[in-house]
Order: sequence, then C-alpha cells, then structure tokens
Amino acid sequence: MNTLIAVGAGLAVLTGAGAGIGIGIATSKAVEAIARQPEAKGDINKALLLGCALAEATAIYGFVIAVLIILFLK
Repeated sequence: MNTLIAVGAGLAVLTGAGAGIGIGIATSKAVEAIARQPEAKGDINKALLLGCALAEATAIYGFVIAVLIILFLK
C-alpha cells in the first residue's frame, strides 16, 4: 500500500513538469508575437502573465495534492 501512495504522490507532482513546458511554450509564442507586432506588447504581456499564473496554479495544486497524499494516506 505504501508503494501506491508514493506512486500517486509522484504522479501528482508531475503536474509541475506540464506547467513548466506550458509556460515555456507560451513565453516563446509571446516573444514571437511581440517581435512581429511590437505595438501590441502591452496586450500580449497581460495575456502571457495571466496564462502563466494559471499554469503555475495548476502546478501548485498538484504539489499540494502530493503533500496531502503523503501526509494523510499513511
């Protein structure tokens, strides 16, 4: 049973990898968009920051779930 708890916690933490990849892709697309249309920099930055915040929230939720699994399912 303890092995399954560790596997579940590990899978929950993997949300951080997905968030990192997503933020990297979003940032690269935002830089491309700013390079093509510099006058829209403010709007692009606002959308980028909102998207990055949501992606980071997903990673934090995954981390919290992993901690809760480890602490309460022993």
